[in-house]
Amino acid sequence: MKILIFNVKYSENLGDGILAQCIERALAADPDVRVETIDLAGRADFGTTHQHRQYAIRVLHALPAFARRAAVERILGPKLEKLREDWDRKLASADAVILGGGNLFQDDDLNFPLKIGSLLDCVSRSGKPLAVYAVGVGSHWSARAVELFGRVRATDLTCLSVRDGKAYDNWMSHFPEGPAPAVVPDPGLLAGRFFPASEEPASVHGKVGICVTDPVILMRHAGRHSPDICFKTASDYRELIRELAKRGYAIRLFSNGAREDQAFAERILDENEMARYRTTGVVDLVERPRLPEDVVQFLRSLSVVIAHRLHACIAAYSLGIPHVGLGWDSKVAGFFRSVGRESYFAAGKAATPAHVATLAAAAEAEGIDPDRHNATLAAALEGIQHMQTCLRRPEADTLVSAGYPSPL
Repeated sequence: MKILIFNVKYSENLGDGILAQCIERALAADPDVRVETIDLAGRADFGTTHQHRQYAIRVLHALPAFARRAAVERILGPKLEKLREDWDRKLASADAVILGGGNLFQDDDLNFPLKIGSLLDCVSRSGKPLAVYAVGVGSHWSARAVELFGRVRATDLTCLSVRDGKAYDNWMSHFPEGPAPAVVPDPGLLAGRFFPASEEPASVHGKVGICVTDPVILMRHAGRHSPDICFKTASDYRELIRELAKRGYAIRLFSNGAREDQAFAERILDENEMARYRTTGVVDLVERPRLPEDVVQFLRSLSVVIAHRLHACIAAYSLGIPHVGLGWDSKVAGFFRSVGRESYFAAGKAATPAHVATLAAAAEAEGIDPDRHNATLAAALEGIQHMQTCLRRPEADTLVSAGYPSPL
């Protein structure tokens, strides 16, 4: 059986690569399955993102919404025409298609709607069974996005699942006629299983990793005036570093791989006091990771993680590393609720540097509940296995895990 998986595996945000490889490796455990992942942006490897991406993001951020959407559609048009030809050719030799995981059903100035709408046209023409798997779903779609995402109705949608309760609610608001999706854990939760340690990890204590995200990215995806975005300036991060240093932590700044995040982390440390901290070893900046395994292996060296990035938190949880989430988007809050760690999520005005530092210390002291952890990871693997069964036998309504809403 040959399965094509479509997602954004080769995004510079290596969290997307982590979840993509977890799906691949879980499916490939069956010797009768051949898997190929295709990046929706046409990238063929890690590190192939356009070098002017940061400039383009900032230009788009300065435009009004209607102009951003028009610019994205104009830019993507010729590229999508070529991608459709490639997708049609590959679909001809496939037995089934998976779209997911990741936050794919979001209207980011039509970027994902245009790509996914084009893919859904190809899948519909091919007649191949489709699984939409463990996706995030945005609450607000433009009229054009509604039309593009709505093309899923014309496909042979055999399996449908989302990654949390908020995504479930959003999906049902967009598709009130159904079908209702199952809710399955994010596949990135299998990082600890499918990214084994290169060596026996040493016991660590007092080492905090701060995953830095450029505020422009947060505002672009969450909405410019979202009240929940915290740590929007370099000064906020510097104050957090000071608070953690007071508590005796060794602090390591890192990114999930995006160049704009790494550049922002450099700006945080481009200040006299931070330079002194860097010289004395209180804080340092980790080299930008190039591969998903770079992120996972680095996380193993920490005793606690602080992050906006969802998959920094997900991978940390998978590895059993305590973590604190920084508010900016409902998907991060949703993940913390799903694993019973709401008390370690900080958002809005309450997320002061002092409060976040206190949460980090408390999270490290408490650790991760082992029973909840084991059950969550088992459910993540079960979800992928059920999807595979469903694609093999489309008539079988099997994509159900205990306690989750039923699928088709």
